[in-house]
Amino acid sequence: MSEAVQKMFASIAQRYDKANDVLSLGIHRLWRKKAVAIAGISESQSVLDLCCGTGDFAFASAAAVGPSGRVVGLDFVPEMLVLANEKQDSARDGVQDQNTSAVVKFMQGDAQRLPFEDDEFDAVTIGFGIRNVDDPSKCLAEIYRVLKPSGVAVVLEFGQPTLPVFAQCFQLYSKYLMPKIGAFLTGNQQAYEYLPETSKSFPRGKAFLDLMEAEKFTELEMKPLLTGLAYI
Repeated sequence: MSEAVQKMFASIAQRYDKANDVLSLGIHRLWRKKAVAIAGISESQSVLDLCCGTGDFAFASAAAVGPSGRVVGLDFVPEMLVLANEKQDSARDGVQDQNTSAVVKFMQGDAQRLPFEDDEFDAVTIGFGIRNVDDPSKCLAEIYRVLKPSGVAVVLEFGQPTLPVFAQCFQLYSKYLMPKIGAFLTGNQQAYEYLPETSKSFPRGKAFLDLMEAEKFTELEMKPLLTGLAYI
């Protein structure tokens, strides 16, 4: 991730969760739960969540693997990790029930150069993050390396809706309204101009599966969400 992108995410970290909830009407949380279910993440497994942000995907995996499992959340932005750890501390204080969840270890790192051994994880997840790394193919190669031979990679990422009227409405929303709402909530309009633009230009659907296949992944599947607004 470039230094400019790192600074951008650092600048919106404090209001990142609130902005996501408002801009997506909370549906991003349902998508993460669906991704964990599709991955088949289960008790006692080891899971790595890349570009983990404030930890929501990692916490969903932690609930699935239980206290005997292992979950690591890795992100390039320290400010995001501070908030992820604060969420976990709040859970331990009883705000959320952690009795059946694994404790997540959060760490700073680069998704293109993972500090882990080969064949270390049962599953690797990445939600709304791979389009922000400098070289998505290199990130996928690293994911493949740290996965066990029977492991599964789950990528949740934005695309572009294909249903005609909905697609046109979304284009207007993302170009004109989203940056204004993002600026109001976080103080950084540029960030919410950048995010829709990267979604438009990033490979999606079959094009992204081709990237995965080029990095040796097999048994590839994709699931469009809201007519392609996002994909698992």
